[in-house]
Amino acid sequence: MVPHARTSLRRLLITGAAATALLTAVTAVPTPASASAPPTPAVVLPASPATTPAATPREADALRPLAALSARRLATADLVAAAKWGTGSPVDDPAREQQVLDAVARQAAELGTDPRWTARIFRDQIEANKTVQRGLHRRWAADPAQVPGERPDLGEVRKEINRVNDALVRAIAASGAARTSPGCVPSLVGAAADVRREERLDVLHTVALVRSVRSVCGGEVRVPVSWPVQAS
Repeated sequence: MVPHARTSLRRLLITGAAATALLTAVTAVPTPASASAPPTPAVVLPASPATTPAATPREADALRPLAALSARRLATADLVAAAKWGTGSPVDDPAREQQVLDAVARQAAELGTDPRWTARIFRDQIEANKTVQRGLHRRWAADPAQVPGERPDLGEVRKEINRVNDALVRAIAASGAARTSPGCVPSLVGAAADVRREERLDVLHTVALVRSVRSVCGGEVRVPVSWPVQAS
């Protein structure tokens, strides 16, 4: 095996092992369910290798704001989904998404951190947000009783998203050393697991949280998650 392929495989195994810590406790979270609702995406991960780097408290502390802000951003997906429900507005909004990516890249450059890496992280954040929107729309279509009673103002929701984006870019800039550390993945997943427990995230939001942070520790790191459901 060539050195580059061996390094990529090792990173893949490390990521899968660390992600297991976040996802194995999902079933302990009580969530509302409907007998007619479609199944929640299942998560399949590889076994834990013995070579997983140990997480350090200092790295976990530096990466925790990223996990907390990612969960906070995902919470806005519920509001966006409710605002769009029944209006015919698509989940995908390429123009808005590009505005977000351009804005965070400019802010990252102003803060002296890598704008391309920051934009890559935010691309994952956007895709995770859309994962929640689509999941909720499927849930509501299957069980209309779960549809929220009020429609949020999408303009106001986007103001909150912009505030979270600003804080998230700053957290990315402040965590440069932790994000390039060999122990980044287990440290990040440990922080995300704490956030998941505190926020009592259901499976949909937990899977989305994993999706939202998969590039935090570098562009070559990928979370090997299999979703045996219709692609969204």
